[in-house]
Amino acid sequence: MPKNLVIVESPAKARTIERYLGADYRVLASYGHVRDLPENPGKGKFGVDVDHDFEPEYVVSADRRKQVADIEKAARSADAIYLATDLDREGEAIAWHVAEATHMADDKTHRVTFSEITESAIREAFANPRRIDQHLVDAQQARRIVDRLVGYTLSPLLSRKVRGGLSAGRVQSVAVRLVVEREREVVAFTPREYWTIQALLSTAAGERFAAEVVRIDGAAPEVADAEAAERHSAAIRELRPRVTKVGTRTQKRSPAPPFTTSTLQQEASRRLGYSPKRTMSIAQRLYEGVETGEGQVGLITYMRTDSTAIAGVAMGEAREVIGERYGQRYTMPKGRIYKTKSKGAQEAHESVRPTSFRRDPDSLERSLKPDELRLYRLIWQRALASQMAPKELETTTLELADGAYELRASATRVLFDGFARVYTEGRDDGADDDEETGRLPALVADDTTTVEDVTPTQHFTEPPPRYTEATLIKALEEHGIGRPSTYAATISTIVERGYVRIEERRLRPERVAEIVTDLLVEHFGDYVDVAFTARMEEELDEVARGERSWVPLLRAFYGPLRDRVDEKRRELKRSDFTTEPTDEVCSLDHPMVIRLGRNGRFLACSLYPEHKESRPLPGDEPPPQEGTGEVCPKCGEGTLVGKRGKFGPFVGCSRYPDCDFIKKEGPPPPDPLPFEVTCPKNRDGHLVPRRARRTGNVFWGCSNYPRCDYTTNHEPLGGLHDEDDGPLARKDEAAICLICGSTSGVGAANIVPGERYPGGPANPVALARPARPRRGGGASATGARSGGRGRGGARGGTRSASKRSSAVEPAPDA
Repeated sequence: MPKNLVIVESPAKARTIERYLGADYRVLASYGHVRDLPENPGKGKFGVDVDHDFEPEYVVSADRRKQVADIEKAARSADAIYLATDLDREGEAIAWHVAEATHMADDKTHRVTFSEITESAIREAFANPRRIDQHLVDAQQARRIVDRLVGYTLSPLLSRKVRGGLSAGRVQSVAVRLVVEREREVVAFTPREYWTIQALLSTAAGERFAAEVVRIDGAAPEVADAEAAERHSAAIRELRPRVTKVGTRTQKRSPAPPFTTSTLQQEASRRLGYSPKRTMSIAQRLYEGVETGEGQVGLITYMRTDSTAIAGVAMGEAREVIGERYGQRYTMPKGRIYKTKSKGAQEAHESVRPTSFRRDPDSLERSLKPDELRLYRLIWQRALASQMAPKELETTTLELADGAYELRASATRVLFDGFARVYTEGRDDGADDDEETGRLPALVADDTTTVEDVTPTQHFTEPPPRYTEATLIKALEEHGIGRPSTYAATISTIVERGYVRIEERRLRPERVAEIVTDLLVEHFGDYVDVAFTARMEEELDEVARGERSWVPLLRAFYGPLRDRVDEKRRELKRSDFTTEPTDEVCSLDHPMVIRLGRNGRFLACSLYPEHKESRPLPGDEPPPQEGTGEVCPKCGEGTLVGKRGKFGPFVGCSRYPDCDFIKKEGPPPPDPLPFEVTCPKNRDGHLVPRRARRTGNVFWGCSNYPRCDYTTNHEPLGGLHDEDDGPLARKDEAAICLICGSTSGVGAANIVPGERYPGGPANPVALARPARPRRGGGASATGARSGGRGRGGARGGTRSASKRSSAVEPAPDA
C-alpha cells in the first residue's frame, strides 16, 4: 500500500510523474480546478459576499465530486500528501482548493513545484517541499473575484441597454477596445500618393546595378504624382552619376530569445497558423508527457511563463548538441543569458524549451501527432538557436550624385549564418528584413556610371494593419494587460461572444463591439482604460509578492464601480445605443430607424411595437428567392415573397400573418405506388411513399399516421408472402417479407403485383403463420427501425411480429 499521495492536474501528468517515483507513491489527478465560484448564484448575487470582506462562496462542481471523494479517501490513509500542481498562481490555487475541499491535514500536506517533468527535476522538488504560498493563492483569488464583480455588474447593464446576452470583462473589454480603435484608424485613414524613382546604372566595365534616388536638391524626395515623377525621371536619364562614397560595414545579428507564453503564441500563429487556444492545448500535452520509446516523457518545460531564462544545465547540453551537429564555430563560449522585457513580468520560471536538446524533432516523428511535432520542432529550434553564435552580415553602400540628384545603392551578404542555420524568427507586417540582397560592382570614389534606364513607381501610404491574434497578444503584453495564462482565453472569448470575427487571419470588430466600446468608454472609461487595467495587474502582482492585502484592494475597486453602475442604470436609455434616425419611411409613412438586433442592424418602424414593419438596410437585402411573385397556393390572394426569419431566408405569403403559407424547399414528393399495399402492422391502412424532411430520402409509411407509425425503407413490390399474407418489398435484388423478414426465393424484379410467393431456396425453412398482431403492437415503428436479420424467417418457429419485424432496415426520420 503506497504511503505517499501525490496530486496533479491531469492523468497524462500523473502517468509521467509515476515513472520517476517509487512504489511508495500513488499519483491521482484532480482534473483541473475542483472548486470555483457558482455559475448561477441567483439574481443580484455574485457568489461573493461583498458585505463581509468579499468572502467567496466556493462550490465543488458536479463533474469533480468523484475526484474530490477519491482524493479525500486516499488522503485519510496517506502518511504524506504532495500537491504537485503547476508552479504559477493558477497551480497554487488548484493545490489550495484541493487541500480545502478534501480537508487535508496541514501537518502532512506539502507543496512541490517543478518547471519540467524530468527525473532530476522531480527528485529535486520532492527533496525540497514547502508550504502552500498563501500570497499566490490570494492573488489568484483576488483576480477571480475582480473578474466576477466586473462581469456580473457590467454585463447585466449591457444586456438591458444594448442587447440581451452581452458580456463585459476586465481584460476582455479592453481587448475589444483595442480592436475597435484599430479598425477605426483603418477606416479613417486617407491614403497619400507618392512615387519612388529607381535608376539602372552601368559601370565602365558594363556591370549593372540598381540605385534609388534618396535626395533631390539636398532634401528627401517628395514626388507626389505621375507628372512630377516623369519630370524627374527625364532629368535623371541625362545624368552621369559619380561615386561620392563607398562604405562597408559588418554587423552581427543575435538570435531571438527562447519562447515565453506570449512569443510562443505569436510565432505559432505566424508560422503554423495555430490559434492561441490551439497552441496552448498542444503545449499542455507536450509538457505533461507523451508516450515515446523511452516511456511517458514530458518533452517541454512549463508553458505558462513570461521568463526567457534557461537553466545552466540546459545551456550546457545545448552547447554540446550544437557542437556535435553543426561544429564548434556555431557554439557560444558560455551560455547566452536574456533579460525578460515583458512589462509586469512575474514569477521567475524558465522559458519554454525542450526538457532535453538531444531529443530532436526527427527522433519523435513516430511518437507525436503532426500538430504536436510541428509545435515541438518550433520550440526546439528556437531554444537551440538562442544558444548559437550570432549571424554575421556585411553591407556595402554606394553613394552617387550628379547635379541635384543623389542616389544610393546597397547590398547585404551573409558572412556566417550562425543561428540562422537552425531558426529565424517570423515577422509581423511592416517588419524589416535583413536577408542577403546580392552584390554591387567593385567601385571606388569618383568612378562614373551611365544611366541605362529609370523606373518611377507609384505607391500609397498604408493604414496600420488590423490586428492578428499574434499582434493583439503582443499589444496586450506590451501594455501589461493580462498574464501568460490569460492571453489565449481572452482572444477566444471575444471571438466566441460575437464581438470580433476573424477574416483572413485578421481581427475585425462587429457593430455590437463598437456600440459596447463606445458605451463603456463614455460612461466607464476608467474600467476599460489600458493604463487602469495594467495598473490593476501590477496591484495583483503586489498581492502575489505579499506587498498588498487583497481585501482592501477589492474594496477600493468595487465601491466606485457599484455606484457608477447604479447611476447609469437609471440614466441611460436603450434607444441611445441601439437606434439611429434615417430618412426612410415605412409603408404607413412613419419614420424608420436603424435598430440593432441579434443578427445585426436593420430598418424598423419608429412606432414599434405598435407597428412592427422592418426590412434590411439598403444594400443588405437578401437575394431574391425562387418562387417570388407567384400567387400563394394557399390563400390565392397574396404573392410569394422572399423573407428572412430566425433560421435564415425563406419564401412565404405576402399576406402574413393573415396567411401563414411557407414554400417548402427540397426535392419533389415521391410518386405514389401503382398498387395498394396493406400496412403490415395494423392492417387497417395502406403504405404510401413519403420523403424525410432532414435527409430527403424516400421511405414508405402507413396512411393512418400518426395513429399508426409503421415505416420501412424497403420499396413495396405488390406481391404477397404466401405463408402470412405479408407484403413483399425490395431488399437489394431479393424480395423480403415485411412481416416475418424472410426472403421469398424470387428476385425482386420478377415479383408480379397481387401474386403470392412462398418461401424459396434462399430460405428453405418452413414458416409458421404468426398470430395476427394486436392493434398498437406487432411490427412497430421501433421494430421496423431496429435493423438486423429477420430471426423469425431464418430460424423458423412461431414468433411475435414485433420480433420478426426487426428484419426491416432503419427508416429515415419523417
